Amino acid sequence: MNDLVGLLPLLLIVPVFYLLVLRPARARQRDFQETQKALSVGERVMLASGIFGEVADLDDDVVHLRIAPDTVIEVKRQAVALVVPDPTSPEDEN
Repeated sequence: MNDLVGLLPLLLIVPVFYLLVLRPARARQRDFQETQKALSVGERVMLASGIFGEVADLDDDVVHLRIAPDTVIEVKRQAVALVVPDPTSPEDEN
């Protein structure tokens, strides 16, 4: 019986770790992948390095990003960290 009582805290740590660490990490990863899949030409994005630009062209694994007039860089799709919302969108006017 003492052995079971000694293992009880260890057995409680596993579900708590899952709920507080693993589950939110999986949700963030899923959101990140959905963001990258939903990219479209003309969207303003930010790369993981902090560079902002507009998607000029998309390939399977590569994004061509316009960072200035007549300046287009080629980056991996995984480098796109987030899609920047349009400041003139009706969602922001509330």
